[in-house]
Order: sequence, then structure tokens, then C-alpha cells
Amino acid sequence: MGVMRIGHINLRVLDMEAALKHYEGVLGLIRVDEDADGNVYLKGWDEWDKYSVILSPADQAGMNHVAFKVRRDTDLDALREKVEAYGISTEMVPPGTLRDCGRALKFNLPSGHEFYLYAQKAFVGKAVGVTNPEPWPDGLKGAGVHWLDHALLMCELDPEKGVNKVAENTKFMEEALDFRVAEQVMVGPDHSIQAATWMFRTSTPHDIAFVGGPKMGLHHVAFFLDEWNDVLKAADIMAKNKIKMDVTPQRHGITRGYTIYFFDPSGNRNETFAGLGYLTQPDMPTITWTEENLWRGIFYHTGEEAGEFTDVYT
Repeated sequence: MGVMRIGHINLRVLDMEAALKHYEGVLGLIRVDEDADGNVYLKGWDEWDKYSVILSPADQAGMNHVAFKVRRDTDLDALREKVEAYGISTEMVPPGTLRDCGRALKFNLPSGHEFYLYAQKAFVGKAVGVTNPEPWPDGLKGAGVHWLDHALLMCELDPEKGVNKVAENTKFMEEALDFRVAEQVMVGPDHSIQAATWMFRTSTPHDIAFVGGPKMGLHHVAFFLDEWNDVLKAADIMAKNKIKMDVTPQRHGITRGYTIYFFDPSGNRNETFAGLGYLTQPDMPTITWTEENLWRGIFYHTGEEAGEFTDVYT
């Protein structure tokens, strides 16, 4: 029973034509649908549900919501009880509220981010099929990302005011949705302040992450690539297309993944994330990074703060 994986993210974009050039031409996502409100739906070639990214026209960049898929429709009722018992109000929205999805459970995380759980989404299949498939499809554009991997959400953190939405989100995700903490950053004189967490429901180091900042928002959305060489090729493609890169190819200490951070035309930060890193299991002990080693954890090669990484998000 329960949450399986990240299902989709809904991003706000300022210029749809420019956004599609980026997400289709640079990242290599595949456009699958558009609705009457101008929302465009995309998927990675290795995904089987209809879409994993919704681009919505807007006057301000950022994230409208993030959605996770659960195993069975009846799980929504059980999870609703757990979420409401935790003290968070919910709404069960009817089928079709999320395009081509069944009913969905809607609520806000303690940080304020809008969150959905759903069990059913239209099935379209992988681009290579499931019978005698080739290792990748012909005609991929750009980096050819496989799938939506994770999202990192910024949460209000102000120890002087006693506000720590990272810790609140983490506790909620553990107790109500059965997520586990793979890694965390502890800061302060006695390492008592939980300033960031990377949480999982699958077997990868994180399906969602929370980091403290002055206000809530979206730090980045990440798309999976196979390996280091794919990350380097993605950097070449971004350079050819004059994409603004925040961080050129690096390794994370946290999660051990290979990474590039860059911005879409609206200013939403993206990541291409490669490498398994390590396998997680429910009994895996949490990895802790302390404040003096924070930047080694984030950027292992340099151990230094980079670009606009902590200051700029949508």
C-alpha cells in the first residue's frame, strides 16, 4: 500500500514557445497533449504514463503543484485518513481534475506547497515498447532525458523565529506518507537544526527533497540520464543552445549523483541527474552532513558554493 513514485510536476512558464523549445529541444521530452487552457503535457521516452511534466502559461515562474502516484485507488482513502489525522486538511477531487487521471487527493504540505496523490493516469507506454525493445528510441532530441527523477522544494527556515518548515515537512512525509530520510544536513552550534532532507519511497537516494531558505518555492526539477558521459553531452547541448548554466558538470557528495544545474527560459531551475548513487531500503541508516562540510556534500569536487545556487529559485 501507499506512495510509489513521483508522478508529475506542474511548472509555470512565461513564454510557452520558448519553454517548449527548451523542454523538447534541449531536454528531449516528448509533447503528448495540450488542453483548452494552454497547458502542455510532456513525458520522457522511458516513461509509460501519459505525462510527467505540465507546462502552464503564467505571469510568474515557479511550481503550481507536484503529484505522486500511489499503488491502488483504495490507498487514497487510507492515506486521506492518515493525512487528516496528522492535522492537514484534504480534498478528494474528482476524476479529470488532473488531466487523464482518476480521482486525486489534494492537500498542502506544512511548507505550503500544493501536493496531489493519485492512483490512475492514462497509459501510453515507453517509446521503445515492451516487446523485444531497443535500448533507446530513434529520433531523440537534445539530451534525451529518460524520466522525471525528483523535485527539490525550498521551505521557510528561520531559527531565530522558531520556523523550520524543512523539519515539519520531513516529519509529515515520514509519519503520514511513509517516506524515509536518505540524507540530511544538520546545522547550528550543536548540529540540532535540520536544514535539508532528501527523502525516498523508491530505491533511489531521493524522490523529493526539502531545503531551508527565506521563503517557500521551487529550487529545481530533475530529469534522469544514464551516466557521466550523458551529463557531459547534455552540457554540450546546453552550451550550443546558449542555455544559462548555474553549475557545470559536477558530482554530488549527497546522493553521489552526477549533475548539471541550469535554467529554463522562465527562470525555473532544472537539473540533469545521472547515476544511481546507491540503493536505499527502509532500514538504511540516514546519512548526515554537518554544516562545516555542507558544500562538500553539495558539490563534492570543489566543496565551494557555486553561482546562484542558494539565492535564486522560483
